[in-house]
Amino acid sequence: MTSEVHRPPLPETFEATLVGTRPVTPRVKELVFERADGQPFTFRSGQWVSLVLPILDEKDRPLRRAYSVASVPSGSPRFELVVTRVDGGRGSTWLTDAPVGTRLEVKGPQGMFHRLAEAGPSLFVATGTGVAPFRGMIHDALAAGGDTPLWVLFGVRSPADALYREEFEALEKAHPRLRFMLSMSRPPPEWTGLRGYVQTHALGLWKELAKQGRPHAYICGVKKMLLEVREVLKKEGGAERQQLHLESYD
Repeated sequence: MTSEVHRPPLPETFEATLVGTRPVTPRVKELVFERADGQPFTFRSGQWVSLVLPILDEKDRPLRRAYSVASVPSGSPRFELVVTRVDGGRGSTWLTDAPVGTRLEVKGPQGMFHRLAEAGPSLFVATGTGVAPFRGMIHDALAAGGDTPLWVLFGVRSPADALYREEFEALEKAHPRLRFMLSMSRPPPEWTGLRGYVQTHALGLWKELAKQGRPHAYICGVKKMLLEVREVLKKEGGAERQQLHLESYD
């Protein structure tokens, strides 16, 4: 007797057209793509896509760049990405300069970075554009109802770098179970919120959430932050591997 192994379906390859752009911070641009075939773009919040750019890498192959989907699943052919323009970054420079009407090959959605439907209290820790996959996760969780706490700890340099801040703050006002916290490493003098890196605040929030149930942490951003938050939650917060979900951006 043999057992069947269930594997996720292979990601689809399709063409998409850039139909809109807007700056969301001085260095980050939101790009809105639409499937060229008009079919719905179906994905789970937290997944990412790979874009094939019409420029070559060091091995003369088309340059590929992966980005988390920042939009909320809606059954539309459209999806949104946020791209940080990196100094000297060939991929990010090309993408943030691309005009509306640009058509690219896309592979996706991909990835297993999802909020578990049965999860208890949830702590979302992000830096920079690492907040992108949490946008859909939060909307999905709120739409599903319930009273499970959803806490977002978002690390940025300054107020100008806090993409989607107004949207998260509006959701926080409308939903008491949502708590949105900004921590700034270079805050203005008048800032009265959290200061410093998210690594310094994650443990205290984790312990506070643990009083309300078995928590899960979803951590997205640069690898250094991921590893430091993971270690402090494991060593000092008693977190088990199954409670920690990570997505690296470098």
